[in-house]
Amino acid sequence: MKYSAVIVAAGSGSRMNLGFNKVYAHLPGGRTILEETMSVFLTDPDCEQIVVVTDAAEYLHHIQTRVEGRITFACGGDTRQRSVLNGVLAAISDIVFIHDGARPHLSAELLGKLKEAMETEEAALLAVPCKDTIKVIENGYVRTTVERSTVCAAQTPQAFRTSAIIQCIRKAEEDGYTGTDDCSLAEKYSDMKIKVVEGSYENFKITTPEDLR
Repeated sequence: MKYSAVIVAAGSGSRMNLGFNKVYAHLPGGRTILEETMSVFLTDPDCEQIVVVTDAAEYLHHIQTRVEGRITFACGGDTRQRSVLNGVLAAISDIVFIHDGARPHLSAELLGKLKEAMETEEAALLAVPCKDTIKVIENGYVRTTVERSTVCAAQTPQAFRTSAIIQCIRKAEEDGYTGTDDCSLAEKYSDMKIKVVEGSYENFKITTPEDLR
C-alpha cells in the first residue's frame, strides 16, 4: 500500500526554550529530531512522498544532508490544523499518514501495523492505554471518574483517505472549529470509522528538554 507521509514540523516549541524550532534540536545520537522522525518513512518503500510542513529555508539551514526524490515542503499555517491542511493538499497519494515532527521514535513495526489497518479501513490511529486515572473536572472540582478501560492516549501517525481528511479540515475551518487532533475532525465531520491500532509508550512526543535525554 502506497502512501504520503505529512510531517507537521512548523511549531516554535516554546516550552523547549531553544530560541528555534525544537525539531532541529539534536538527539543524543547526533541527528536532529526531524531527521530521526523522517528516517522511518525514508526507509519504507511504500512511502511515495514525505511532505515536511516547515519553513524550507530553516530546514536547509539546520539539515544539510541531501535526500533526493521523495521530500517536498509545505508552508506552516497559523494553527496546526492549517499546517496539516497545507501538507495534505500537497500529498500525491490516496492515503496520507499525518505525523508529528517532534515524535521521532516511531518504529517500523508500528508503522507496518498502521499500514496493515489501512488496507481495509477508512482511517486509523496509533493509541496507547492510559496509565493514570482520568478525572472530569468542573469549576475546580471532580465531577466524575472516567472508566480507564474505555480511554486511550492518541498518538501519531493518524492515517486517512486523503480526500476525506481534506473535506473534514475544510468543514472545520468553515465552522471555525479547531480539533485537538486530526481524528477529532474526522469524528465530527464524517461518519468514517477510525480503527485503533495499539501504539507504544516509546512513541512519545518531545515537549520539554528532559525528553531529549
